[in-house]
Amino acid sequence: MVYNKLMIEIKKVSKKYGGKYALKDVSFDVKDGEIFAFIGHNGAGKTTLIKSICGIIDFDEGEILIDKHSIKNDPLACKKEMAYISDDPELYEDMKAIAFINFICDIYEVPAEKRAKNIEHYAKMFDLENELNNQIKSFSHGMKQKVALIAALSHEPKVLIMDEPFVGLDPKAIFDMKEVMHEVAKSGGTIFFSTHILDMAEKLCDRVAIVKKGEIIKVGSMKKIRGDKSLEKVFLELEAK
Repeated sequence: MVYNKLMIEIKKVSKKYGGKYALKDVSFDVKDGEIFAFIGHNGAGKTTLIKSICGIIDFDEGEILIDKHSIKNDPLACKKEMAYISDDPELYEDMKAIAFINFICDIYEVPAEKRAKNIEHYAKMFDLENELNNQIKSFSHGMKQKVALIAALSHEPKVLIMDEPFVGLDPKAIFDMKEVMHEVAKSGGTIFFSTHILDMAEKLCDRVAIVKKGEIIKVGSMKKIRGDKSLEKVFLELEAK
C-alpha cells in the first residue's frame, strides 16, 4: 500500500541556547507508512529537534505540525497522535510495570479489550509477560526500555518518535523492535527516530536526514543519499567537510 499523507512537517525551525544555534532553519517532512532516520554526531541537534517535535521544549522560530496540528498552538491534539520513547526512559519506578502501562493506556483512553490484546502481544514479544507485576525500580535499563515501548505501542500511536531506541536492548529485543517498526509502518504509522547505528538505519529506513551543527546537510531517500556507498561512509565524508 502506498501512503502519501504528511504526518510530521518541520518548517524552518530554529532554536538558540545562549545566542548559539542548536537548530538553524531546519525543514523536512515525514509521511505516513514511512520509517525515517535522523542522524548526526553528538551535540548536532538531534535530541533538541525530537523534544521540539514532542512539545517538551519550545523553539524560537518556525513551525512543527503533527497530522496538520501545530505543536505550538494545539499541543494536546498533537500528543494524542504520537508516542515518544527517549534513550533513557523516565518511568514511575515505584509502580508495577502493568500499572504504569495501564496508566498510559488510561491517558490515551484505550478501550479495555484493545489494551489487553496489545499489552499481551507486546509483553510476549519483549519477554516481559512474567515481569509485569514487578516494580519498575527492580528492572535493568533494558527492561525499563521495554516497559516504555509496551506502554507506547499499546495505544497504537499514528506517530512513533524515538531517540536512540536500541540503546540498552538485548539482541532479541533489537530484532523484535525492528519487526515492530516494520509492522507499524506497514499499517500506515509513521516512525521517526535518531540512531548512531548507521548500518541498522541503512537497512531499516525509507528516508534519512543528516544534521550537522544544527543544520540539515542532507535529506532524501536512503537510496539517493547512499548512492553506491554505505550510509556510514557518506556520513563520515559529510562530517569531515
